[in-house]
Amino acid sequence: MILYVATSNAGKLRDFSAAAANLSAAESHTILPLPGLADIPAPAEDQPTFEGNATLKARYYSLHTPGKVILADDSGLEVDALQGDPGVRSARYADDVNFPNEPVRTLDTRNNLALLQALAALPTQSRTARYRCVLAASRDGEVLATASGTVEGEILLDPRGSAGFGYDPLFFLPEYQCTMAQIDTPTRLAISHRGRAFTALLSTLNFQ
Repeated sequence: MILYVATSNAGKLRDFSAAAANLSAAESHTILPLPGLADIPAPAEDQPTFEGNATLKARYYSLHTPGKVILADDSGLEVDALQGDPGVRSARYADDVNFPNEPVRTLDTRNNLALLQALAALPTQSRTARYRCVLAASRDGEVLATASGTVEGEILLDPRGSAGFGYDPLFFLPEYQCTMAQIDTPTRLAISHRGRAFTALLSTLNFQ
């Protein structure tokens, strides 16, 4: 079955596609970006939880594409010492804390530097965190199911690695002794929080 993901983020599409490829032939699904997404005005992601935003987006975009199953996610980084922040504001964290905006810095770089500043006084053992993804499926405005996936780790004192995106250079995986930006692609895709959410979603819902 074709599942349309309401995102233009290449990293997210890659994670979902990798999860779909690991399913058996009988359970296989094709993951495609939602056609015409750029022409649909984006909804306000103003909910306080990942599930709220994922559900809002899935319902909204499914009403623009009748008959199709639309997947939408909301995901981000939760740092225990920051009481779960950046959370749903992960992509906009630097702006929220008024971290200086310099033209030479990408948004990801600013977010990473802002996070390091917020955790500057804490040792590594106090920097436990997780990536969380909540995925929602909707058709014709009806939410069919939601599911979540997480990856546990720690926030380093300095970034390492150049692969991945977002907070990956700071997100250390003790089990693998490297960051998400250093780990090999097959392993990263296998443990992706988005992939885990996708697998959990399909296990609880029959899309037929």
